[in-house]
Amino acid sequence: MKFRDYQIRIADKAKDILCQHKFVYLSMQVRTGKTLTAMRVAQKLKIKRMLFVTKKKALPSIEVDYKKLNPNYDMVVINYESLHKVEGRFDFIVLDEAHSMGAYPKPSKRTERVKQLIKNSNPYVVLMSGTPTPESFSQIYHQVYSCPNNPFNSFVNFYSFAREHVELVQIKIGGMSHNDYSKGRDSILELMQPYMISYTQKEAGFKVETTEKVLKVKMSELTYKIIKELKKEKIFEGNEEVILAETGVKLMSKVHQLCSGTVIFHSDKSQVIDHSKAEFIARKFKGMKVGIFYKFTAEYKALKDIYGDNLTNDIQEFKETDKSIALQIVSGREGISLKEAECLIYYNIDFSALSYWQSRDRMTTKDTITNQVYWIFAEKGIEDKIYKAVTKKKDYTLRHFKKDLLSL
Repeated sequence: MKFRDYQIRIADKAKDILCQHKFVYLSMQVRTGKTLTAMRVAQKLKIKRMLFVTKKKALPSIEVDYKKLNPNYDMVVINYESLHKVEGRFDFIVLDEAHSMGAYPKPSKRTERVKQLIKNSNPYVVLMSGTPTPESFSQIYHQVYSCPNNPFNSFVNFYSFAREHVELVQIKIGGMSHNDYSKGRDSILELMQPYMISYTQKEAGFKVETTEKVLKVKMSELTYKIIKELKKEKIFEGNEEVILAETGVKLMSKVHQLCSGTVIFHSDKSQVIDHSKAEFIARKFKGMKVGIFYKFTAEYKALKDIYGDNLTNDIQEFKETDKSIALQIVSGREGISLKEAECLIYYNIDFSALSYWQSRDRMTTKDTITNQVYWIFAEKGIEDKIYKAVTKKKDYTLRHFKKDLLSL
């Protein structure tokens, strides 16, 4: 296994930080080789047993990298949801996609489990993410609070941390006042500086040009009829099922679903009511090996109805055959590579800016020159409104929807 020069330099620096503080944060952009860099650090420290925690979709690629490197230590690789199954002690723990532990003001279950693991083993800890603070600097606190030597360990909890490092704002939700802790101060990153190593695709020599194109599809008359009825009456009654949109949030969600031809009923059952988008994709990209991102589960069914056996949701099958792949945006946006795809296609778009920026980089490699991304939006739909928000690194919210509703 030959490491790139910058991976060697970063590994050397990370080793020094770990020897001093027991933890380091690798803030390296996607495709720059975080995984192998972390494994090299472990080699240099001559560890005996590593725990590598990541997202479920990324497990196979982590195991492939470990076999290629063939280091002199054992490794257990596991996804965050299965942490309760972990047994034994480890002298080195890697926490991939660490931003997923950034929930606040209270720590998530996965964060608490990680904290207990670190307490039991007292290991070296490497946190990794291409986007450590995708929405707020406040997200750093619970990512590192499991590490005993973190720069915020003098605070007993997030609330005491926030009194010094967050500009508290009052917001109204449903007529009630709530504390908004999202305005973390620059002091957070300043205190994290000695523990972080940042590296960008540009520094790594990537010369990728990502071209995006929006394609519009006319949906069925039924789709537009249901959206119109929901806007007016907040309810649509079919022969057997009912669609309810009695609140602004529910109306936004139902319109979002319908614009891609599916819907979740009041009974929680879902159904494909319009194959227009799936038919358009199959026709437009006929004969091509593509990667497709969808949002709602029923959208995968719509694609399978049209593609049949020519579509898979298994990464290995996609890599080893001529089949195209379809992945849910949230589960497929991190830790995997779709470099075999001729282009990326979005059947739908997520409200999250993080999903936009991470998932569109799934084709990028050091040797990639261009990435082609296609967005499939319904004519007169909500998707282009969401697109305008997330490309500006802002989540699409109910406030945006209420403003856009008149034009739908």
